[in-house]
Amino acid sequence: MRILFITASRIGDAVLSTGLLAHLAGQYPQARFTVACGAAAAGLFASAPFVERVIPMVKRKRAGHWIDLWRQTAGTFWHQVIDLRGSGLGWLVPTLKRRIIKSSWEPKHRLLHLSALLGLDRPLAPVLWSTPAQDDEAARLMGDGPILALGPGANWAPKQWPAERFAQLATRLTGEGGILAGAKVALFGAEAERPAIQPLIEAVPVERRLDLIGKVDLATLHACLKRASLYVGNDSGLMHMAAASGLPTLGLFGPSSEVFYGPFGPRCASVRGPRSFEDICHAPDFNHRRPDCLMLDLTVERVAEATAELLRAGMDSETRQETSI
Repeated sequence: MRILFITASRIGDAVLSTGLLAHLAGQYPQARFTVACGAAAAGLFASAPFVERVIPMVKRKRAGHWIDLWRQTAGTFWHQVIDLRGSGLGWLVPTLKRRIIKSSWEPKHRLLHLSALLGLDRPLAPVLWSTPAQDDEAARLMGDGPILALGPGANWAPKQWPAERFAQLATRLTGEGGILAGAKVALFGAEAERPAIQPLIEAVPVERRLDLIGKVDLATLHACLKRASLYVGNDSGLMHMAAASGLPTLGLFGPSSEVFYGPFGPRCASVRGPRSFEDICHAPDFNHRRPDCLMLDLTVERVAEATAELLRAGMDSETRQETSI
């Protein structure tokens, strides 16, 4: 049995689709999956034990990447085709069953939109995979002890909280009297983001700095995140990876909606400044091409408070579970 799973180009949306993929793998344990996704997201799926093939889609002019994908898949008869891109290709390859997502602006989390494709009314939590070798590499890179993981980058400048504020937050959380006093600080992101976040890199003492920006593949990055104590980052693919890795995750929001894309899980929370998504993006003077940050009303104080609330909620939950055992 073969199943073709067509998912997103961007890492964040691809991460959100992994719960759907894992659910299908549980339903059809004998199936072998082929995953088609953006090249940037391909590393998310390579370590999944039930994935036989990953097809990275490299964008080409005149939709040439879709033609390439059709050439690579039309010669196979599929048991199912799951198309989360809502593309025409889902109708053009031979299959017994096809499920093709439709656009929706209903105000609900993206996970609910995805799970509805299978007729489910509950969100399917993202699932990530890593190999034993990748876990060993993460152990070498991260070491022991408490670790604050930070994701200061984003794919759009207006939703990138200033690097200087991340630096102030790191000092507050890991300095004397902080909730993670003495912790190492692990920095994650793409190499192309390094110039923009250089003030943060330089602010972290070298003896406590774990600079992993652009240095690990996605599966190893996931394995590294599993070893952290806390993650704080902008709305990005990294944020969704952190949430899927199970660590307490705080997402910082401004000109994007936490209703649709907040980090998902019992140990996750979102924080924004006093303005709502609608206040920012529906303002008369809003311009999506503007290059400046639209999160300057989100203060270090507010993020530090939200971080403390998140960690307290986690400790309270663990205490209740221990008491009930």
